[in-house]
Amino acid sequence: MALFRKGKSQAPKKQHAPEAIPASATGSTLAGTEAKPDFTVSGLWTDLLGRLGIRSAQLLVVGALGAFLVIGMLRLTMIVIPTLLAVIISCALWPLVVKLRKVFSPMLSAWIVFLGSLLILGGIGTGLVFSVINEWPKLVDKAVQGFNQLNDMVQDLMGNLPIAIDQAQIDSVVDTVTGFLTSSQFGTGALNTLSAAGSFLTGLVLLLVILFFFLKDGDKIWAFAVSWTPEHYRHKWILSGDRALRTFGGYIRGTATVAAVDAIGITATLLIVRVPLAIPLGIIVFLGSFVPMVGATVAGVLATLIALVTNGPIVALIVLASVILVNQLEGNFLQPVVMASALNLHALVVLMALTAGTVLAGIVGAVLSVPLVAASWAVIKVWTGRERNDPVPDASAEIKSEVESDQDEKALEKLEAGQDSTSGEGKG
Repeated sequence: MALFRKGKSQAPKKQHAPEAIPASATGSTLAGTEAKPDFTVSGLWTDLLGRLGIRSAQLLVVGALGAFLVIGMLRLTMIVIPTLLAVIISCALWPLVVKLRKVFSPMLSAWIVFLGSLLILGGIGTGLVFSVINEWPKLVDKAVQGFNQLNDMVQDLMGNLPIAIDQAQIDSVVDTVTGFLTSSQFGTGALNTLSAAGSFLTGLVLLLVILFFFLKDGDKIWAFAVSWTPEHYRHKWILSGDRALRTFGGYIRGTATVAAVDAIGITATLLIVRVPLAIPLGIIVFLGSFVPMVGATVAGVLATLIALVTNGPIVALIVLASVILVNQLEGNFLQPVVMASALNLHALVVLMALTAGTVLAGIVGAVLSVPLVAASWAVIKVWTGRERNDPVPDASAEIKSEVESDQDEKALEKLEAGQDSTSGEGKG
C-alpha cells in the first residue's frame, strides 16, 4: 500500500496544453481591436469639447431666463418701477425706523417716518418741481439763445483759421429739431403725455402704499422669504439682504449729499455773478445729480449757456470754471468719502449701466440702473465667498431671530403632531 501510495503520489499530473488559436482569428481580432476605437456615448460629455458644450447650454438657458425676466419687467413697468423705488427709498429710511422702534411700536414708527418723509420730501420736491416748471420756458429760450450765440462765436473764431465748418449741416440739424417741435407729431406726443398723467398718479399711489408696508413690515417680509430657503444657505441670504440694504440706503443718502453740495456750489456762483434764474438752475443741478456722471454736467452746461446769453462770455467762463471745480470736488473727494461703501463700481461699469438703463426705461432706468447694479454686485460678492468670514451684521440680527423663531414654531408643531399620533396609536 505504501508503494502504491508512493507510486500514486509520484504519478505526473496531466497538464492540458492551451488550445492553439488560429492565426486568422488572432489576426482578425487584433485588427478589429486596432480599427475600432474605444468610443462611448458618455465620452461625448466628459472630454473638453463636451464640457464646453454643457457650459454653453447652461449659459444659454440662464441667458434666456434673464431675457424673459427683463421682458416681463418691461411689460409690467406699472408694478416694477414703483416697487423698485419703494425698496430703494425704504432702505434709505430704514435706519430711522429702527431707531424709532426702540421708543415706539413698529406701526407708530412706520407712520412717523412715512408721514414725515412725505411732508418734508414731498413738499420740498413739489415746490422745487413746480418752480422749475414755471420757469422752464424762460430756461429753454435762454439756453437756445446761448447756443446760437456760442455757435456764432465759434464761427467767427474758425473763420480766421484754416478749418472749414459746414454751416449747412448745422442749419439742417436746427431745421430738423424745429420742424419736429412744430409738427403735429409733437402735439400728439403732448396729448399722450397728458393722457399718461392718470398712469403716473396710479404709480405714485402704488409707490406710497408699498413704501408704507415696507417701512412697517419690511423685516418680517424678508424673514418670511428667508425662512423658505435651505438652512445651510440661510446665513448667505441674510447677509445678502443686509448688503443690499446698506447699498441702496447708502447710495440714496450719499447721492442726496453730493447733489446738495453740487447745487449749493453752482447756485452760489450764479447768485454771486448775478445770473438770472439762478434758483431754478440750482434745482435742475440738484435733480440732475441723481443721474451719475452726466446729470450734474449737463445741468452745468445749461447754466453756462444761460450765463453766456444774459451776462456775456466772461461771466459764462466763470460759471463754467465753477462747474468744473464742483465736478472735480465731487469726483475726487465727495464720491470716495461719502459713497465709497455704497458705490464700489468702476466708472466704465457705471457708464454701461446708465446706458442700458436709459435704453430700457428712459430717465427712470438711468436713475435706477446704478443702485441696482451696485446692490447686485454686493450680493454676488457674498455668494462667491468674498465675505465668507463676515458675521451676520447687527442690522440683520432681528431678522435672523425671527427666522429662527419661525423655524422653532414649525419644529414644535411637528413635534406636537408626532406626539398626538403616538398617543392615538397607544390608545388604539
